[in-house]
Amino acid sequence: SARPGMAAAHGPVAPSSPEQVSHLPEERPFSLPPFSGTAPSVSLAESVLKVWHDAYNSGLLPQLTAQHSPAMAQNGAVPSEATKRDQNLKRGNWGNQIEFVLTSVGYAVGLGNVWRFPYLCYRNGGGAFMFPYFIMLIFCGIPLFFMELSFGQFASQGCLGVWRVCPLFKGVGYGMMVVSTYIGIYYNVVICIAFYYFFSSMTHVLPWAYCNNPWNTPDCASVLDAANLTNGSRPAARPSNLSHLLNHTLQRTSPSEEYWRLYVLKLSDDIGNFGEVRLPLLGCLGVSWVVVFLCLIRGVKSSGKVVYFTATFPYVVLTILFVRGVTLEGAFTGIMYYLTPQWDKILEAKVWGDAASQIFYSLGCAWGGLITMASYNKFHNNCYRDSVIISITNCATSVYAGFVIFSILGFMANHLGVDVSRVADHGPGLAFVAYPEALTLLPISPLWSLLFFFMLILLGLGTQFCLLETLVTAIVDEVGNEWILQKKTYVTLGVAVAGFLLGIPLTSQAGIYWLLLMDNYAASFSLVIISCIMCVSIMYIYGHRSYFQDIQMMLGFPPPLFFQICWRFVSPAIIFFILVFTVIQYRPITYNHYQYPGWAVAIGFLMALSSVLCIPLYALFQLCRTDGDTLLQRLKNATKPSRDWGPALLEHRTGRYAPTIAPSPEDGFEVQPLHPDKAQIPMVGSNGSGRLQDSRI
Repeated sequence: SARPGMAAAHGPVAPSSPEQVSHLPEERPFSLPPFSGTAPSVSLAESVLKVWHDAYNSGLLPQLTAQHSPAMAQNGAVPSEATKRDQNLKRGNWGNQIEFVLTSVGYAVGLGNVWRFPYLCYRNGGGAFMFPYFIMLIFCGIPLFFMELSFGQFASQGCLGVWRVCPLFKGVGYGMMVVSTYIGIYYNVVICIAFYYFFSSMTHVLPWAYCNNPWNTPDCASVLDAANLTNGSRPAARPSNLSHLLNHTLQRTSPSEEYWRLYVLKLSDDIGNFGEVRLPLLGCLGVSWVVVFLCLIRGVKSSGKVVYFTATFPYVVLTILFVRGVTLEGAFTGIMYYLTPQWDKILEAKVWGDAASQIFYSLGCAWGGLITMASYNKFHNNCYRDSVIISITNCATSVYAGFVIFSILGFMANHLGVDVSRVADHGPGLAFVAYPEALTLLPISPLWSLLFFFMLILLGLGTQFCLLETLVTAIVDEVGNEWILQKKTYVTLGVAVAGFLLGIPLTSQAGIYWLLLMDNYAASFSLVIISCIMCVSIMYIYGHRSYFQDIQMMLGFPPPLFFQICWRFVSPAIIFFILVFTVIQYRPITYNHYQYPGWAVAIGFLMALSSVLCIPLYALFQLCRTDGDTLLQRLKNATKPSRDWGPALLEHRTGRYAPTIAPSPEDGFEVQPLHPDKAQIPMVGSNGSGRLQDSRI
């Protein structure tokens, strides 16, 4: 039966002249008469009726009727789903909230937590650094994290689609895409090097343990040689190397450093001298991109399952390495170097700047990944809770990793008889030189090496998944038609192939120079500018009251007063402080003793500016295409939210997002839910109140 006020189903019905349909008795079979081919024109309502007519005759309609419960009519379900499940059938959702939390943890917890934070903490006052670090986490990190998660979740759009909130600033989304592209290119090269070391560790003796390899130089001195000579277990050979070790000379080069520089990289003497492509690294780069693609082949549906392992197993490895490290001689000395507070350094601006920068970059703010991952949440998910959990987990992981790193470094410093500061390092130097060398001192060193590099691979993959998904989601959301939604796998493949091809130069003999150049410039001050503009545009152009109402609609409660104050005043001020600090503390990039030439630094600045320039360039483009007689009118129109801004699903468009002008009968129709007691025929509302429904039928 159809609702009272609907036209009868016995033939075409004109929307302008509705007729009432009588209820069919329950014991009578439901049937639709054949459609007449003599109608002068076929309206949209007639087309819909014909679809349902064919569905009934094919036996599909009774099956759907049997599956639906009385609760359907109450929650507005459409015939394609048994209940209204708060799911976006078009884009997809996470399988459950654990998948989202684990993915976000894997995204935020990356290589920087292991190779950057412990060194920063040691260099900036040890335990005293924790104070400004957690202050910045509370006043900048968590608020920005919550803002990006709520932004993406409310609109269910990627880093481009969310800027329907203020079309003039859509260039911020393009800037995020550029940043994610740069990071995704070089980040997978780091993962490929970790793959190479992982495969090289599958041996009885690690290739960087001794100095008897063809690539070693006369200056090479192994810590194993030094330990054996000191214990008198080997003849007193190479005394010069031993004296270099014990007298803290700067002439010693470790076998791990020579393995890294002379064998793995075959490092050239200049950034412009590319030399040959290192085929082993190229092969590992292909492996890493294949792994990333396979894990994302079905989007969040497949990556959400992979993160159960990739986001949790690194903690297992960290714990194993921690337990092994703290039981070693000299580990306590290394940990004390890591934690001993130097309170006088709290008064230095550099310490606070480093703390703010580390929080900002570690959480992945302004990369676009947080917005993208949150866009696959269900609309009413408590992203406030998630942002607190993920942010604290990320920072706790950084602190925990410091114990793992410095316990082993303290052990190696004790073996060499040198200060811990002599063996402490950060970045690739820590991951591929200092720490691997320390592992050679442990029994069954290949096992510990395998675990360490496997952990690095998983940490890198967790971040790489989100970087690639950010780009793919932005492209698919921007195009937005059914064809590209069905071909999303091919979009993912295309982005992965492009990333592999662009990463090939980084596997050459000058690749490490370019990798560090991209790391230092592509994602530095540009991220700060992007984040600052995002805060200002949401809080002051869209309006803080409107945004707080959006969050209340989504979560059921407004953001806490603390977050309201941080978003409006504190966080933008801290972001501006980070920008000023970055400019003041700027030093030309170097790698070991190599000074980058001016033209290379200029390329670095161009990479940084390329993401920032997206903002003013797109703003000019938007102003040119916006209606208005004067510039001021165009500016006002370009900063107003577009008509399709708001929750993605019609069921969530309530309050000020509820449709105010109903579509005409020619534009849409209302699909009524089937009831087990009475079959209903979908018709166009006689009062013009028909609505568009997102349905799979």
